[in-house]
Amino acid sequence: MTQGRLLINSEMNQRAAVATADQVKALIRSHADGDDTRFYAIAMQVAAQAARSGHGKFALDLRGLVDQVKARSKATGPGNGSKPVPLAQPRGELAGLLTVGYPKTRMVDMALPEVLSARLERVLIEQRERYRLREHGLSPMRKLLLVGPPGTGKTMTAAALAGELCLPLFSIQLDGLITKYMGETAAKLRLVFDAIRSTRGVYLFDEFDALGGERGSGNDVGEIRRVLNSFLQFLEQDDSDSIVLGATNHVGLLDRALFRRFHAVFEYSAPTAEIATRVMRGRLALLDTSNVEWHVAARAAEGLSHAEIAMACEQAAKNAILNHTAIVRNAELVAALSERSSAHASARD
Repeated sequence: MTQGRLLINSEMNQRAAVATADQVKALIRSHADGDDTRFYAIAMQVAAQAARSGHGKFALDLRGLVDQVKARSKATGPGNGSKPVPLAQPRGELAGLLTVGYPKTRMVDMALPEVLSARLERVLIEQRERYRLREHGLSPMRKLLLVGPPGTGKTMTAAALAGELCLPLFSIQLDGLITKYMGETAAKLRLVFDAIRSTRGVYLFDEFDALGGERGSGNDVGEIRRVLNSFLQFLEQDDSDSIVLGATNHVGLLDRALFRRFHAVFEYSAPTAEIATRVMRGRLALLDTSNVEWHVAARAAEGLSHAEIAMACEQAAKNAILNHTAIVRNAELVAALSERSSAHASARD
């Protein structure tokens, strides 16, 4: 795929006068992002413009080259011709601040309320059409705040966005970022935002309240205020192509100024009976669940998070496998859910 784009680039370099400056810049951007669909579309626009300008042979040659590379990519590459750029590994000081991976999670793997799912799909649409938006002076949503109880899908959302867009998921390690020498934290924040600008990806600040806590809180000190002010400044100035996510279980602890810096806030909550059933069906899809009474299991799952329901399903699945059967018994699933509920209640007491 990359070799094919280079061939097209080489041919176009010989007739650079045919392409406009904007088209050349768009070609370079799409090549850097691995966005083959847009790359080929721009190349065909250049071919059409060349034909109108009297460069008929060049236009035919360019169209033929695009068709050849497309055919080759269909024969040797993924069906949609898109694949992630090579995995970028943080080096030097960044190695202690970021971890990185390429998630395979997709939106269909998540069980979310319809409204929340639709809003996340809108983020994906805007990201995939970001160049079209920018051609009209608009910017895609890319600074998102995820709030809600533990285990309700915030971290999985980060993985799904990265998976859908074939981007690396960078998780910021707050224990490495926030040190006892608070003066170092702002410098480390600058390193992180330099990485956000230089390497397109999904960047997750988990347990975000540790960094973005209310500046007027009783245990506040001047240096912490300066760190938060630095973060607010970096976030506001960031105009990269990366997606920046803040996730917190304690939205009430966040400084109010943070909300103005994010493009959108996504609220997560404990699953309803319908969502809980979808989670259970999805987790147990490879086993025989004909014995399960879903309405009974949904009642047993009341008050549990997505993650807790998933763990209960895993326990029931293990029981079936260890009993040398593929059948999940209703009683065993309900018992696993009830066990989680008891542990959940004990943790609250």
